[in-house]
Amino acid sequence: MVDLAGYLIVGGVALVVTLLTTPIVRRFAAWRGWVAQPDERRVHTRPTPDVGGIAMYLGFVAAMAAAWQMDRFTPIFLDNSEPLGVVLAATVIFAVGLADDLMDWSAPAKVTGIVLAGVILAVFGVTMFYFRIPFLDVVAIGTDLAPLVTVLWLLVLANAINLIDGLDGLAAGIVAIASGTFFLYSAHLDDLGILAQPNIGPLVAVICCGICLGFLPHNFNPARIFMGDGGALLLGLLMAVSTVVVGGRSDPSQGFSGQTYFFFAPLFIPLIILGVPILDTLLAIVRRARGRKGVTTADKDHLHHRLMRLGHGQRRSVIILWLWTALLSGFVLYPAYNRGRGDAIVPLGVAALALGLYTVLHPAVRHRDELEEPPAAPEVGQVAKP
Repeated sequence: MVDLAGYLIVGGVALVVTLLTTPIVRRFAAWRGWVAQPDERRVHTRPTPDVGGIAMYLGFVAAMAAAWQMDRFTPIFLDNSEPLGVVLAATVIFAVGLADDLMDWSAPAKVTGIVLAGVILAVFGVTMFYFRIPFLDVVAIGTDLAPLVTVLWLLVLANAINLIDGLDGLAAGIVAIASGTFFLYSAHLDDLGILAQPNIGPLVAVICCGICLGFLPHNFNPARIFMGDGGALLLGLLMAVSTVVVGGRSDPSQGFSGQTYFFFAPLFIPLIILGVPILDTLLAIVRRARGRKGVTTADKDHLHHRLMRLGHGQRRSVIILWLWTALLSGFVLYPAYNRGRGDAIVPLGVAALALGLYTVLHPAVRHRDELEEPPAAPEVGQVAKP
């Protein structure tokens, strides 16, 4: 059985340390002038400290140290290079993000730093073992391709989390839901004996969830501090690590008769749970390519910006996207825990969610159009009303 109490203790350490250090970081940042100024592409209206990633990194290090000192996690740390690799890669990617927050690094420099973090993960063994091609076969990933897959997946998730960090509490809330869900999913696979051992995935996922929950009270609207690129890139790395070592290491010989979804779930669950940031990233790439702009060019056409233009305030827009993530997470967990008795609920649930969002948002669109529609021209002989 999974040691749920141990994981909760470690997640609690991440939460408490992040919660307590964030106000200290906020005051220090304000004193040093490390603040984000309002501009045309940001929605906040006053200078706000943007180095909250420092507190998140401290929460991560404290939680990893706590787990290392606990006998119950000895199998994960004993003769295993992966925990050290995760700490080193997290340090590098956090430093890259923090440098960008303080000095506004160029996009190539940031990408180089993310790639370096991915290479560190690969060198220390944090890679996929195999990968599923739906309805065809399971492909073992050789040592030549494993580093490339790791780096590419890290680039996708780090940039996805960074892109959705546009409204108070949005990124922290979505990643908290996603990582919490993924912890439950990976712990369930561990219970079933499907995960290759030792596996650091559940531990990293619960630490990531704790960090977000500790930071969120300071970051929800009206935010008193932003996580900045340092925090967003750190969260992207933690989600990349947990999904790579779980999604790419669940035993391909394990599965349940008639349960195609569960068999392929390790590959699809990260994509579905992280549907909001990944969808937003894809839309941003397409939108900027059509406009012949650079992929890293900032704009105000992300999902959260569109919700605000439909008439939703910051809080409501954030909560709508939180609910979207929570519902997606619930739909993918249901068949995993019911072992084949609810596969059909996943596509049906996603379709119902899309329809629900359309139903909720459509009246706002209609109301906005009515407000913007000019008055009809008066007929001949009529006097226009003022």
